[in-house]
Amino acid sequence: MAPARVLAVIFLLLALYCGTDPFKHSAISDFPDFEAYRVELPDWSLIPTDRDAENLLQKSEIKFLDQVQGPESIAFDPLGRGPYTGVADGRILFWDGKSWTDFAYTSSNRSEICDPKPSPLSYLKNEHICGRPLGLRFHKKTGDLYIADAYLGLMKVGPEGGLATSLTTEAEGIPLRFTNDLDIDEEGNVYFTDSSTKYQRRFPNACNRMVSTSIFAVILLLVLGTSYNWFSLEDSGRLLKYNPTTKETTVLLRNLRFPNGVSLSKDSSFFVFCEGSMGRLRKYWLKGEKAGTSEVLAILPGFPDNVRTNEKGEFWVAIHCRRNMYLYLCALYPKIRKFLLKLPISAKIHYLLHIGGKLHAAVVKYSPEGKLLQVLEDSQGKVVRAVSEVEEKDGKLWMGSVLMSFIAVYNLP
Repeated sequence: MAPARVLAVIFLLLALYCGTDPFKHSAISDFPDFEAYRVELPDWSLIPTDRDAENLLQKSEIKFLDQVQGPESIAFDPLGRGPYTGVADGRILFWDGKSWTDFAYTSSNRSEICDPKPSPLSYLKNEHICGRPLGLRFHKKTGDLYIADAYLGLMKVGPEGGLATSLTTEAEGIPLRFTNDLDIDEEGNVYFTDSSTKYQRRFPNACNRMVSTSIFAVILLLVLGTSYNWFSLEDSGRLLKYNPTTKETTVLLRNLRFPNGVSLSKDSSFFVFCEGSMGRLRKYWLKGEKAGTSEVLAILPGFPDNVRTNEKGEFWVAIHCRRNMYLYLCALYPKIRKFLLKLPISAKIHYLLHIGGKLHAAVVKYSPEGKLLQVLEDSQGKVVRAVSEVEEKDGKLWMGSVLMSFIAVYNLP
């Protein structure tokens, strides 16, 4: 048989295999309705090329090793105490200067399934029951802690802690499926993100199948929508506002591709939010002639998680991974992306391709005008392997990660 015919037959068999997935070994075998969407990512010419040649994040101090599991968000209360952080078993913990104590929790369904386990990944199967607090913010006037719980929606707990109360679980009749981050203005209005109305942080069938196989497979279900939301690149995410007076939740923007971190500007005239799958920061105006409109503030060097404002009004952004050609092509050609996802390729390989080969940390700082001011990295993943959020306080960067069992602290020069 001629080589061309052999290749044609092989391609036909491969296409048949991908079309039927007979052994259910593909990354999307549990999602028969999975669709991949085309995304016009920003042109390569717009992507910042700045690097941290010194890998300064490798000078970070690893604190609280194995004392906190998956500390995504870091917060300090109005009196400067803390840090506080939400962990994988559904609790919000408080560092009192000597030890971690339980401060609050989002679910009343606390049982042995929520007990401490060896790693952040161990909780995935039951986190919809125990709760999964992601974004944390204190109201500066009242001292109340507001919580974005991935499954339980927008919540609040008083300065003394305890069981958080629900503020909202839906908007326009559509449930919050992936509440991710938030910020609060002086009037108590809460601006927050629902990263997807289609996919939750966990997927029962996939979790049950993957937990026993590979740590990388589980990571796929955890990171920034780098899981099925990222694979799909769908645009069902929403930016929302909760009014504490009327108790109404309104949609400010819809059709977003994995909106995540939210942070008000220093003068509260606008806030910025991360559009994760697009790799950019967007500005939403609250005051002035542009009030109620949004615009792109900055094209990022990678795909963001959370964003936080420092005392100078600058924005620190945690970067999940830098852009690479594989991601760029997958975004442009959804049929190829879906074809690859149907191949019997391990989740570990898919994940490594998406992040460029290995876990590595990067944080970037932007001015209120969208100018890139600083890049800090651990490109080799030697010390700080991943960052979900970076909080600047008293000359230090406090970095949490949904994947890690520690908090990293970097001393700014």
